[in-house]
Amino acid sequence: MPPLLIPVVVFIEGFCSLGAEIIALRRLVPHIGSSIVVTAPTIGFFLLALALGYAAGAKINDRYLQVVARNFLISALLLGIGFSTPFVNGLFAHIEPVWLAYTLLIGGILCPLAWLLGQTVPALTNLMQTRRTGEASGMALYWSTLGSFLGSLGLSVLVMQWLGISAAVALCALFLLIGALRLQRAPEVSTRGWQVLAVFLAATLLIIGLNVPLLRGQLLNEPQEVTETAYADYSVIPTQTADGEPVRAFKVNSSTASLISDSSPPRYARYIDYLRQTLLKDLKLKNSDILVLGAGGFTLSHREPLNRYTFVDIDPKIQTIAEQQFLHEPIRGKFIVDDARHFVTSTAKHSSDRFNAVVVDVYSSHHNIPSHLVTREFWHDTRQVLRPNGVLLANLILDSKLQSDYARNVLATIESVYGRCAIEVLHKDRPLANVEVLCQNGGASLSSKPAKHYTDEKNAADIDHARANAGR
Repeated sequence: MPPLLIPVVVFIEGFCSLGAEIIALRRLVPHIGSSIVVTAPTIGFFLLALALGYAAGAKINDRYLQVVARNFLISALLLGIGFSTPFVNGLFAHIEPVWLAYTLLIGGILCPLAWLLGQTVPALTNLMQTRRTGEASGMALYWSTLGSFLGSLGLSVLVMQWLGISAAVALCALFLLIGALRLQRAPEVSTRGWQVLAVFLAATLLIIGLNVPLLRGQLLNEPQEVTETAYADYSVIPTQTADGEPVRAFKVNSSTASLISDSSPPRYARYIDYLRQTLLKDLKLKNSDILVLGAGGFTLSHREPLNRYTFVDIDPKIQTIAEQQFLHEPIRGKFIVDDARHFVTSTAKHSSDRFNAVVVDVYSSHHNIPSHLVTREFWHDTRQVLRPNGVLLANLILDSKLQSDYARNVLATIESVYGRCAIEVLHKDRPLANVEVLCQNGGASLSSKPAKHYTDEKNAADIDHARANAGR
């Protein structure tokens, strides 16, 4: 047996097993977000399946290379097909409720894959010729963990950033196929020549066809181009408004983030019209600095020469995608690649930059705001980067009646920092609606005096009203 065969195979197992977990978490973002209630169960089920795989691998007592080769081949197909864009999008599009689609993806794809790959280390440790059992298991775990480290780092920082999520799927699946093919060629494994090569060639073509966007579009006749990055899936589709005017919709993670038309003046999404109306006409901002957290389609500053805009978004590719596919012209304003929370925190602490207005429009999926962007600490930092008498504008998607615990708690959290805010519900006839929150940064500390209720028995309404109007 070649001396490097087992270390290489175990390395591939570590690389692809953790790679599959990262890919699964990224694939879930457009459909159910990346909150802790999504990531924690996913990681937990993955680790449970891996542990069961270790136990199953410990019970293998012969044909070690054949079993691992078979497991690698099955895992490659599970990964290359089950985490391809058409399969995942089709699963969530046709299976309801969403938790059932999640269960099928994790229970039917990720967990079996982890269980199969988990058998690799205990199985191949039997073939490592060392004087001590501890040495064999230690070296096997070393190569596996090294593969996991490089897989997590290489896929998230390099492959997904430069080539997209589909490229990461194809790379991991092809690595597994290479490992399986190399094991089939080992002297200890009886192969059947061209039949084995035919199977591997068919699997390779299938995986490449499903995960190379150009080939996938021809193979499946996809109606629209989806641009995949490490953070989101983007697409621009032609559609029309309620009155029939043609517009382009900029979709981020399957959710419409922006609309624009080629008319003059252009048509925008209703919430963008509201924000522009508030900033330009109601507040009459001119020659002002406006910070926008969450770039979307950059339509807030589209053909708006009166103010200076700074857009902050975590995805470095969103500007190019918006300019080339959506706006068809350069954005107006400055674009900074950063996490919204980190940007306002670091700006508040280390920079003298302050803004006349901060617009918060941050979503990672249909209706999901990353949880670290709804906390009291985050809203406090947004207030710190505002100038005195500056304004906060937040676009939220909540139930239109504002009766859910989430809606009431988010609004209460904002008002615990800014005091009473103006709230406007758009699309009141829908279960979920854009909710626009406008808060003033008065520059003074919030009153700690609790609100009180007026009653027939003790009604101080007239006195309070007189105090409120005394300074006018």
